[in-house]
Amino acid sequence: MRLREFVIEKLLFIAALSSLAVLALIAVFVFIEGTPIMLREGLGSFLLGAKWAPTKGSFGILPMIMGSIWVTVGALLIAGPVGVACAVFLVEIAPRQVADVVRPAIQLLAGIPSVVYGFIGIVVLVPFIRETFGGPGLSILSAAIILGVMVLPTVISIAQNALEAVPVEYKQGALALGCTHWQTILLVILPTARTGLITALVLGMGRAVGETMAVIMVVGNAVKLPINPLDPARTLTSNIALEMAYAAGAHREALFATGVVLFVFIMILNALANMRLRRRGSHR
Repeated sequence: MRLREFVIEKLLFIAALSSLAVLALIAVFVFIEGTPIMLREGLGSFLLGAKWAPTKGSFGILPMIMGSIWVTVGALLIAGPVGVACAVFLVEIAPRQVADVVRPAIQLLAGIPSVVYGFIGIVVLVPFIRETFGGPGLSILSAAIILGVMVLPTVISIAQNALEAVPVEYKQGALALGCTHWQTILLVILPTARTGLITALVLGMGRAVGETMAVIMVVGNAVKLPINPLDPARTLTSNIALEMAYAAGAHREALFATGVVLFVFIMILNALANMRLRRRGSHR
């Protein structure tokens, strides 16, 4: 019996480490392939260069970095308030019959392929933006709206779990002190669940930064620094997906280096979010 338990324990331990091993292998491979050109070109030149022309020896990815930031921030500005509001509605306001219908519908959104979102964006959203606001229609605004909808299931589900984790005694205490239902939600439930809500936004941000297909279809893929939300742009992920098929030599290394930047970018964002959560936890 002890031998069997020992074997099972070690197998479970190996299974738990497998995900970390896969992540480590991916990170090592990407860094090995992408670091040499960053060292040759110079980190500052590679990150802050505004010209991307691999066939002419120019490897500046600043336009793609700014495009990724624009699209991600825009998606969070849409998905954050809407997702949290929807979670509050499902947990605190909606009747059970309504919540039982809405929750599966939200989960269904997460199962729709990204190419379908991109197709809807091209057919419906892009012409609407072009006719309403001007410009080419294929723009940062289009990509941000599409990504905001795609991120909603992630934000809603995690925010919902955070709100449901708030002890019921907090709500009962606030109501007993004379607070209305809305005052209880705004002053007690949301502040108590803010750690989980921030986690929802961070995970939604990771989904938005890493999305490729839908963004390629609606963002315009112009290699230039965007000035306003109606400008076309290109993100880091789009740049890799569009050019990796025919890239070779230094061009291929530059695309792997773009992956390194994307990898580090996501790690920094997650680290900042975790630091913020720890500080808030210590203040409590």
